[in-house]
Order: sequence, then structure tokens, then C-alpha cells
Amino acid sequence: MTTAADTPTRLTDRKHAAILDAAVAEFRAAGFEATTMDRIAAAAGVSKRTVYNHFPSKDALFLRILEEMFTRGVGGPDLAYRADRPLRAQLMELVEQKLRLLDDPHFVDLARVAIAAGLHSPELARQMLERLGDREEGITTWVRAAAADGRLKTPDPLFASHQLQSLVKGFAFWPQMSMGQPALDAAQQRQVAEGAVDMFIARYG
Repeated sequence: MTTAADTPTRLTDRKHAAILDAAVAEFRAAGFEATTMDRIAAAAGVSKRTVYNHFPSKDALFLRILEEMFTRGVGGPDLAYRADRPLRAQLMELVEQKLRLLDDPHFVDLARVAIAAGLHSPELARQMLERLGDREEGITTWVRAAAADGRLKTPDPLFASHQLQSLVKGFAFWPQMSMGQPALDAAQQRQVAEGAVDMFIARYG
């Protein structure tokens, strides 16, 4: 999850990053139930006490990873709305960034772990939804800004954003999660992106 560009310099920050990276690998390999704080500590090269100093529980550690994965995405920082650019071009960039996230193996594996963990623990599922809902997602922020600027006509930007993302996830997430379908290739991703964006603009533009 860390890169050379953002490698922490302080020892405590390096340990924090090592714990997160080790936890991602362990959750991906073993699933939520089988992963233990002992395994994470061993993989990170730190003591179990150090892991608990950074994260009070396995649930908290897992939620932190999911929060980062869902909010950071893979394609870089969220793209801000710009009044001087065509809506379609901006939306295509946003949707293509979302598709890169949905196609990332780390994200896919952790999403499977999260779904399985949520099925076995309704309380954890509730916490996941609450934590992920604390931060407004990039597409929602963009839709809200475009609506405030009068370029989209929707009284409920959150609902409109969820509609757009559902058009994408219906092809590029749920079939892969629930039915083991292969990931979309580049041409299929482009087709999904263009179709979703054009339908969205036809409805709200």
C-alpha cells in the first residue's frame, strides 16, 4: 500500500505502514477469520504489542485498510469538478478511475474478504458501512459540485452518484464478486464507461 514516494521516515510511521502492508497481505491470503494479530505482527516484523499500540483490534485494523482502499482508489487523488471543462470528459475520467479501482487485484481480494466478513458478522458490516460513509466519495463530491454550478439537474446528488456507480458496478464489480466472471478488458471497460456516462448525462445534464 506504500510507495517509494510516500515512504514514512519516522520509526513509528514506518512500523504503522509495515503493519498495514502485512495486514493487507494476510487478509488477502487467509481471509478475515483466519487472520490473527499474531500473524500480522510476525509478517510485519514487529511485536504483537506494537500492533495493538497502532490498532486496538483486528476489526479496527481491517476497517482502516478498507477505508483507505475505498477512499484513495488506484488512479490517484479524486478529480475535482471544473466549470471550464466539458461534463462528459470529466465524468469519463472519474468513471475510468473507478474502473481502475474495481480492476485492482488488491481491491478485489479485500472486497471479497469484506463481503465474507460482513456476512458472518452483521456488526462488522455495520461498522464498515458507517466508516466508509464518513468520507464522501469522489464521484459524489463531483456530482454535488456540478449540480451546485447548475450544470446537472438533480435535487439529490448522492442518489444520482449512486445511480452512476451502479451502472458501472453492475458490469465491473458484482458479476466478478458473486459469479466469478473475469475482469473486463480495456475495450469492455471503455464500453461500460461510455454507456454509463452517456446515460447519466441524458438523465441529469
